Amino acid sequence: MPVPDPSAPHLTPDTEHSGIIGVLPASVRPFALLARFDRPIGWWLLFWPGAWSIALAGAAIERWDLILWLLLGSIAMRGAGCVFNDIVDRDLDRQVARTRSRPLASGAVSVKAAAVWLVLLCLIGLVVLLQLHWFAAVIALSSLAPVAAYPFMKRITWWPQIWLGLVFSWAALVGWGEITRTLSLPGLLLYAGSICWVVGYDTIYALQDREDDALIGVRSSALRMGSQVRAGVAGFYGAALALWAGAIWTLRPDWLAVAALLPVAMHFIWQVATLSPDDGAGALARFRSNRFAGLLVFLACVVVGTTI
Repeated sequence: MPVPDPSAPHLTPDTEHSGIIGVLPASVRPFALLARFDRPIGWWLLFWPGAWSIALAGAAIERWDLILWLLLGSIAMRGAGCVFNDIVDRDLDRQVARTRSRPLASGAVSVKAAAVWLVLLCLIGLVVLLQLHWFAAVIALSSLAPVAAYPFMKRITWWPQIWLGLVFSWAALVGWGEITRTLSLPGLLLYAGSICWVVGYDTIYALQDREDDALIGVRSSALRMGSQVRAGVAGFYGAALALWAGAIWTLRPDWLAVAALLPVAMHFIWQVATLSPDDGAGALARFRSNRFAGLLVFLACVVVGTTI
C-alpha cells in the first residue's frame, strides 16, 4: 500500500463528519457516508440536466412537481451509484489517500450491509420511476446497464469521465422524454452538451488523485491530458456551450436566446483561468462550483423555454 507523502498538497478526504452527518447516530452515520449524503454536490450534478430539459421544454412552472421528483430520484440514485461503486472499488479505495476512509474500504460497513442499503435506495428510485410516463420510464430504466458498467471503466480506458458523462447526463433524456414524449434534436443536443460538461468538471475532480491513480494503475482523463489538462477542460467546456447553444437555436433561432448562456460561459472561463493542476484543494473548489454552473444553465433554459 502506498505511504502518503507528508510533503504532498493537502487533500480533502472523501468522507466528512460535519453538518447533518455529525448529528446522526453512530450506527447510521457510515451508511449516510456510503451514500455520500455528506457531499450533496454529487446529486446536484446528477439533478441539473433533468431540470434543464424540463425548463427548455417550457414546463419549468407547470411541472414543478416533476422537478422535485427528479431531485429526490437524483439523491437516491446517486447514493445507490456510490454504494455500488464502493462495493466494486473497495480494494482500490484502500490504496488511495483520499478514499481509504470510505466505509467499505475502512471496514466500517460490511459488503452484505452495503448491498441491503443499495436495495433500499433503489426502492426509493422505483417510487420516482412510477411517477413517470411509460416513455420516460423506459428511458430511465435503460440507464441501468451503463450505470453498472461505470466502475469498471477506469480499469479499461483513459476516458472513464466520458462514460460518467453518459450516466450523469441521463436525466436530460428522462426529463425531455417526459415532457415531449420524444427524443428530438434539442433534447439530444442538451444531453450531448451535458456529457462534455461532466468530462470537464470530473477531469478537474480527478486532479486530486493523479499520483495515487498512477501508482495503482487506475486511468483517468486527468492523467491522459497530462500537462494539457487546462486546455483539455477548456475544450470540453467549449463543446458543452456549443451543443447547448445548438439546443437553444433549434427551438428559437435568435442570438439573443443563445446569449442566455453567457453567464455560464463566464463561469467556465473563471474555472479554467484559475485552475492550478497541482492544487488539490483548489481543484475541489472549482469542481464543486459546478453546482452553480448547473443553476446558471437552468436559468438560461427557463428564460428560453418560457419565451418559445
